[in-house]
Amino acid sequence: MNVLVIDDEAQIRTYVADVLVAEGWDVSTASSAEEAFGKLREKTWELVCCDVMLGDADGFQVLRRFKEELPDTQVVLMTGHGTAIGALDATAFGAYDYLLKPFGVNELVSLARAVGARFENEKRRRHRYVLAGQTPTGLFDAPLELVGRSQTFIEVMKKVGKVAATCLPVLLSGESGTGKEVIASAIHRRSQRASQPFVAVNCGAIPSELIESELFGHVRGAFTGAARDRKGLWEEAEGGTLFLDEITETTPAFQVKLLRALQEGEIRRVGSNKTQKVDVRVIAASNRNVETEVEAARFREDLFYRLNAVTIYLPPLRERREDIYPLAGAFAARVWSLNPTVTFTPEALRLLEVYDYPGNIRELENAVVRAVAMCSGAVRPEDLPERIRSYRPTSGDAVAEAATDGATPAPDERWLTLAEVEARYVARVLEHTGGNKQAAARLLGIDRKTIERMIKRHDLATGNAKPKTSASKTTPHSA
Repeated sequence: MNVLVIDDEAQIRTYVADVLVAEGWDVSTASSAEEAFGKLREKTWELVCCDVMLGDADGFQVLRRFKEELPDTQVVLMTGHGTAIGALDATAFGAYDYLLKPFGVNELVSLARAVGARFENEKRRRHRYVLAGQTPTGLFDAPLELVGRSQTFIEVMKKVGKVAATCLPVLLSGESGTGKEVIASAIHRRSQRASQPFVAVNCGAIPSELIESELFGHVRGAFTGAARDRKGLWEEAEGGTLFLDEITETTPAFQVKLLRALQEGEIRRVGSNKTQKVDVRVIAASNRNVETEVEAARFREDLFYRLNAVTIYLPPLRERREDIYPLAGAFAARVWSLNPTVTFTPEALRLLEVYDYPGNIRELENAVVRAVAMCSGAVRPEDLPERIRSYRPTSGDAVAEAATDGATPAPDERWLTLAEVEARYVARVLEHTGGNKQAAARLLGIDRKTIERMIKRHDLATGNAKPKTSASKTTPHSA
């Protein structure tokens, strides 16, 4: 099978090519998008591995061109600057995967074997996916709540991007404030229904005796005050997406009618004897554990399985602390429009990074808005809400405990030395390459002798690639 490796860095091209050649692939390479487009019809490409940041173009342009002209080709985007929105766009626009550099031999081999097996099993089938004029929606036109760079959130966004291309119902779970409505909107915007309405309904905010009328509508005279026929929100979403937030707040009686609407694709207005077909995709969400609600007989099991075609769990902010700083910076820049260079002092940033955020992203946004309003260009600890300033991590929160070990760390405990940074980074690259020194040297842009000297100097064991010196200490500002 044929693979085209596209990267403007020779070391990366050679590294990926060597791994895939060893797996039996027929490998060709290109150093630019223009060179890759020239090879587009040269062969039948089963796989394309393309860097996101190319000199003359970006990987999304390559993705679009190959998926338009060779829809069966699987495209993998590679990046050293991964973001959640990048992962979402990559998978939504048809990428097979979104690899974060540096990636290891095992990761690349597993991916290549999966693609190979896919073609062996489905080579007679065609799955045409055309991007139809859509362009990647990067950070600047995406909701700020989708900002993130943690591996945890990037994996979530990969799932979001993949499910967007389908018409399956989706169940979103997660604590309040994790951005379930934003994710539902992102699925809609990247689906074939994007030009049609997106209607969001908070089921918990509608009285139980009114929810059927609100969703399905009513006819004149159906009840006291029904002076005319009225369309419900389900009809308002015709052709588009209906987002049912806090679905577990509905009553079992209403759940029966909701199940029928999902199964039959039709609704009946309150007071009417006629049913009507409505083409709507449903995305539901709850901050409760829906399976627990089913077991407690508070939520219908058959409705749960109807909604549960795809379930996506949105992690709380405390499980993706790496995203706190970019989120805070994005919220601050939006509020402080006259001075987009607003910054956070190290002390304020440390407080933001260790706080538990029971209100998740919504609470972080509110805290940043307040702090920016109080500050003079740089957010200080005294600008933050009292609950954040006085917070102390509970025992067992290893990340937060490490970051707050001592109210005021001594200067020599705050920063890693250059030697420690080098040791940690080399160890990480070795870990990703499975201890393969030659592959690690290519990723680092050095020769094998140099990396061997680094390994010896820092006493790195290539079996587990962990520094054995003081570089292994945890500090508040570890790289």
